[in-house]
Formats: sequence, C-alpha cells, structure tokens
Amino acid sequence: MVNELHHFHVADYIIFSITMVISVGIGIYYALSGGRQRTTSEYLVGERKMTFLPVAISLLVSFESSIMMLGVPAESYVYGIQWWICTWGYLLSKIVSIFVVVPLVHPLKITSIFEYLEMRYKSWYIRLIGTILGLLGTLWYMGIVLFGPGIALEAVSGFPQWISISAVALAAVIYTSIGGIKAVIWTDVFQSLVMFAGMAAILIKGTIDAGGADAVWNKAMSGGRFNLFNFDTDPTIRHTFWSLFFGSFIRGLGFGFNQPTCQRISSTKSLRDAYKVILLTAPLFFLTISVACYEGIVAFAYYQTVECDPLESDQITNPNQVIPYMVMDIFRYLPGMPGLFIASLFSASLSTLSTGLSSMSAIFLQDIVKKIYRNDISEMKGTIIAKLSVVASGILACGVAMLIAQIGGTLIQITGTVLSAFSGPLSGLFLLSSLCPWANKKGALVGTLISLCLCTWLGMGSSFSKTLRKTPWLPPASTDHCPVDNLTSWIENNNNTIVINYTTTEFTSTTIESTLLDQQPEGLDRFYSISYMWFGSIGVVTVLVVGSIVSLLTGVEDVDPKYIFPAYSSLCGCLPKTAREYLQCRMIPETKETNGDIYKKPKVDNMELIISNDDEKLTKNGEEELKQLLNSQSQGN
Repeated sequence: MVNELHHFHVADYIIFSITMVISVGIGIYYALSGGRQRTTSEYLVGERKMTFLPVAISLLVSFESSIMMLGVPAESYVYGIQWWICTWGYLLSKIVSIFVVVPLVHPLKITSIFEYLEMRYKSWYIRLIGTILGLLGTLWYMGIVLFGPGIALEAVSGFPQWISISAVALAAVIYTSIGGIKAVIWTDVFQSLVMFAGMAAILIKGTIDAGGADAVWNKAMSGGRFNLFNFDTDPTIRHTFWSLFFGSFIRGLGFGFNQPTCQRISSTKSLRDAYKVILLTAPLFFLTISVACYEGIVAFAYYQTVECDPLESDQITNPNQVIPYMVMDIFRYLPGMPGLFIASLFSASLSTLSTGLSSMSAIFLQDIVKKIYRNDISEMKGTIIAKLSVVASGILACGVAMLIAQIGGTLIQITGTVLSAFSGPLSGLFLLSSLCPWANKKGALVGTLISLCLCTWLGMGSSFSKTLRKTPWLPPASTDHCPVDNLTSWIENNNNTIVINYTTTEFTSTTIESTLLDQQPEGLDRFYSISYMWFGSIGVVTVLVVGSIVSLLTGVEDVDPKYIFPAYSSLCGCLPKTAREYLQCRMIPETKETNGDIYKKPKVDNMELIISNDDEKLTKNGEEELKQLLNSQSQGN
C-alpha cells in the first residue's frame, strides 16, 4: 500500500536522471578512448595497468549493493544489531586474503579465476565445474541485487517491480558492454560517492528526527535492538556469535577467490598495488557495513518516535522496504533528497551488477569459448563475444530477479540461503586446491559434487518447507499514531496471530497454535532448521573433508608450489618427518621436455622451501644450490 503523501518531485527525477546519465556517459567515454576496447586484455583487465585506488574503491562497492543499502538495515530493524558481528568475520577474512589470495593469484597473470583450477589439477573438467558454479552463483547474486531497487520503488512510488529491474539492468548492460572493466571501475568510483552521500543524509536527518543520538540509543535499547551477543551453540538458532562470526569468515574467504576479486587484483600494475587494494578495502568494508547496521537502528528509533511502525500498520509488506519508506517520510518536505536516495540505491545496485556482468563475460570467454576454439580466436572476435555475453547475462539476471520475489525474508537471509548452494562448494574447492597439496583432481571432483548436492538440498528445504518454524521478529515500534482510524489488522508471524487496534496504546496477542512455538523441529525440519549462516561453512568443510579423504585414498600427485598457499612450504617444514611423508608435503616445480629428456625446472622465490622425501634436504634462498641438487639426482638416475 503506497502512502498518498509519498510522491516524487521534479527535483527527485532530475537528480536520479543525472546519476544514470553520468554512469552511462562514463561507459561511452571509455568505449571511445584509449584502445577503444578492441582487445580482450583491455576489455577484461584494463591491460593490467590500473592504479590501486580506483580498483580498491571498485572492489569495495562491488560487494555493497542493494543488499547493503536495504537488507542490512532491514535485518537490524526486525532482528536487532546482532548481524554486526559478521563485519568482524569479514574483516578477518580479508586480512587473511592478503597473505593467501593476493600472492597466489597476482603472479599467475590470469584473467579468469578458474584458469587456476586447470593449472592446479591439469584438468579441464575441474575448471568446468568451477566455471559452472561461478556462473550460477554470479547470476543469482545479480538477480538478488536487481530485486532490491524493485521492491524499494514499489514501496515509495507504486512503480511495478519489473520496470525498476529492467531500468537498472539496461543501464548496467549499456556501460559495461561498451566500456569494459575500465568503465566498470571508474563508474564504481562515481557511484560510491553517490551511495555514501545518500547513506550520510539518511543517518543525519533520521537521527535528528528521532530526537538525537542519545534518543536513538535509548529507544533501540528499550526495543531490544542491541541484542549483540548470543553464545548458544545450537546450530538451529538463527543467529549466534559462532554462526555469525565463523560463517561470515568462511564466506569472506570465498570472496577472495571469486571472479570480481581476481579481475581487480589482476588489473593492477604490480603485486604491491594488489596488496594495497585489499589493505584499503578491508577497513572500508567494515566501516560501511557498520553504518548500514546503524541505519536500521535509526529507522526503528524514528518510528518509535512518531509512533507508527509501517510494517505493523501494513503500510509496507516487506522489511526490505523500511529504509526507502523512511526516506519518503523524513524528506517529505525536502524535494531532491528522496531522489538522492534512489540514486544512491541504484548506484549501489549498478556497481554490483556491472561487476557481475563483467565477471560473467570474462568467465564465458576465457573458460568456455576459448577452450572450445582452443584459443584460436582473434582479439576483435573475442571482444565482440564478451560484449554480447554481457547483454545475455543482463537478460538472465532480470529473470532471476523475478524468481527471487517468491522467496521471503530480508535480503541478507535470501542472499545467505540461496547463494550458499554455489558459493559454499566453490569456496571449498579453491581452499582445498590452495591449502592442501595432497588434494588431487578426483578428490576435488567428488568433494565439490557432494558439497553441491548437500548445500542445494539444505537451501531449498529451508526456503520452501511449509512446516518449518520461522524465527519471530523482535517487538515492533509503537503504532499509537498511525494515520488509520479504527483499523484492525491481522498479522501472522511464526504461526502467531496478533490483533492490533491502532486507536489504543496497547496490543494483545492471541496464539492459535501456541504449542508450535515450544515444539522442537523433527525429522527433515531439524536439518532445514540449521541457521542459514552455517550453509556456506557446511559446503566448505564438506569439500575439504571429502576431498582430502578421496585424494589420500586414490593417490597423491605432485603439484607445483606456485599453485599452493605461498607459506605452506615453510609451515610444512616445521612438521616431523613422518607427518610430512603422510601428508605428502612434496611440491615439485613444473617440468618440461627438452631433447626428449624430462627434467625438473626449478622456480625459486626469495623465501621458498622445497621439501624432498627422497633426499630429506631443504634448499632455501639458493637457486644454484637447487640446480646442483637436481643435476646430481638426474645423473644418479
């Protein structure tokens, strides 16, 4: 139901239109400048000459979409600020990525992250599995991102969702397809300014209208919104400290191995710049997500002040609509400000969508087209195919966004539930490959497939089970002064029927099936009741455990050290001899054939250790010493 007092002014349309025109204009500029995107290197990785600052900002906003602008505040509004613990898990995962992902990925000079899998296992089938999971995960993520602006505009203006979804997708497809990664990165920089301006405006005006910072704190505290810590170990509880911190940490590690991160790292000039990208992104990501959490608290305090909760009064039907609805309330007499918020929301969605489109384009070209044609494809033709794949991906993402509308819950929960089916197994595959030198292609294949089946089953069961008990929301804000006279609304939440009379100062609750609240889930519902925050972790652990067992049973293969976590050799050298032999801590540099003879080609970095079970000798910081050792071995054979 759209509030009759909520409508856009001419100034709102002007600000929104300017944002969209500038975004498309950046794409046109890069389509006509430089090499005019005629080579795949320029189109997909900016010829690997991008400076670190715009790349860092682009990577930051790539993960800060409508999910952050709408989903995180909605989570805080109805469930409290407990989700903020996730930011610490993400922060730790990004710090770990600095030491694991960057030194592993950047020196390989790859365009698609899935090229690494083929290099690691010498198997295109493993690469194909990773590619399929990556494409599906990115496609569903873009669908969720597109869904955000749709429900926002529907709440504040009555626009049909499909119009909003189509508008965002069209703009992103235009500037991504014609401008390539350079347009994506520099458009992200512009859109980040718009996004942060919108967030700042909401926080400042919302806090003022709620009575000030002290009033916000006190009202949120009395409303139970500062429910930060819950150390219960029950995995079926929706949010606990353990599920939030460790679940976000595991998922954050997966972010380090996804295609957008790979493209950003690979587009920088040097390894030092790649390090700077993650170093800058980590604290800024923590800060912006924290601000988004606080937005939900400010929204609750504001509606507690005006005494009219829009969810309880049926003015909106989805918690993801709380922030846009509040924007229309607090900026009702300030033309242009609602337009700034919608522009910031669309900017957040455009940045993530364009990143996803660019990623899918790179994956499709590098991992599918070039493999089919065995790299026998011209640069011009490859660039055209990449651009066409952007258009096709945008159309598919629109279709997925329509499906997302059928899944209930906050955008945060939808994202965690749906994407875990793909991100969990994929993250596990990359962690198995980079951290476990004993892993072989058979173990990687079996572990990933079992993890995919398990996570898909769990995600679908938790999303569509008709008997699964949902976690109830926290008590709503007051409804004493809602602009509705003598209206009684029946609200069903968690099998609990609440009768609210908006002309009184109290509400009464009548439980139809109160026994269900105390009844523990049984059978498959017990399995489906596992918190969505554990889904990704379950997928990762499944790949690591199953993949390791299958690899050890089927025979460990030698692996080049440059495809393993760089510090692994040093860590392995600290283990006892028996442990080293059992874990097969043997990493052999690449071999090549010369004059019919096979010889080991040493590749020694500054702090690399090569552990040989045959000689039980360690060589360190000495290329000449290693060459002599290998020559003596070949003569002895």
